[in-house]
Amino acid sequence: MKALCIGLWKDTGGQDLVEYALAAGMVAVAAVAAMPALSTVVSNVFMKIGSIINSSVQ
Repeated sequence: MKALCIGLWKDTGGQDLVEYALAAGMVAVAAVAAMPALSTVVSNVFMKIGSIINSSVQ
């Protein structure tokens, strides 16, 4: 039993997968946190483009 526990403790085979999952989770949290600011900027850009198009058509 002791040898089994030591073997499991030293086994790092699944460690990379956990690290990648944590990194992906951090990227997702950062993306969600940045969305409100980015959505405002993108909305303003599209509104300006729309007003330029409307003024040039009329």
